[in-house]
Amino acid sequence: MGTLKHSVSWWCYDHSGLTPEQLVNTAAEIGYTGFDLVGQEHWALIKHRGLEIAAVNGHQSIGDGLNKREHHDRIEREILDNLVLASQWGIANLIVFSGNRDGQDDKAGAEATAEGLRRVARAAEQAGVNLVMELLNSKVDHADYQGDSTTWGADVCRMVNSPRVKLLYDIYHMQIMEGDIIRTIQANAEVIAHYHTGGNPGRHEIGAKQELYYPAIMRAIAATGYQGFVGQEFVPAGDPVAGLKEAFDLCNVGQEP
Repeated sequence: MGTLKHSVSWWCYDHSGLTPEQLVNTAAEIGYTGFDLVGQEHWALIKHRGLEIAAVNGHQSIGDGLNKREHHDRIEREILDNLVLASQWGIANLIVFSGNRDGQDDKAGAEATAEGLRRVARAAEQAGVNLVMELLNSKVDHADYQGDSTTWGADVCRMVNSPRVKLLYDIYHMQIMEGDIIRTIQANAEVIAHYHTGGNPGRHEIGAKQELYYPAIMRAIAATGYQGFVGQEFVPAGDPVAGLKEAFDLCNVGQEP
């Protein structure tokens, strides 16, 4: 069974009442070892506390993404610049986005996305940094987003055929679009390099008030041999510290032998 690492998505706590120092110290005391989606102004604070920066965005705009060739030049420049930062700061993953369909069929979108990722795959390999394409739901939160199915995203990764081009499998988003979470993870483990959580419905705490059973999901992830980060990406509806502690305890079962 693999060893999971646990991170916190910073943006979820922007309005939690915790100062940056309180958030970092609280996460470390609970047992988290990293942060996702955190602005560069906080990187030094995180590293000083001995934590990692697990994942940040590799380029601008969720909607204007890699599935349109007219965005490739801009996205390539942004990813190359962020690969330099990722190497300097020891960041494991840069998140990339398919973009919205805007009437484009899925086959054409996949081909364009793969083409855009091939332009930067070699640089990612040389930097030792993963480019992880995030799967998002187009039903509730990100209308018209093209990368809204695991099959589509996995096909793109296999077309690129790089050890550094993988998926960010967001459990919350894929529960909305597909369900069948554990079987999907098992079938696609080789193309997944990062995970996000969230309670459904509502993207709040991941405990008993929502429909996903995270201990079983974490055991399934660990059983694939995965050794990367699971990022908690839920917006706390209650006490933020209690929510972080509950989430860590629920997901840490993946480390059991």
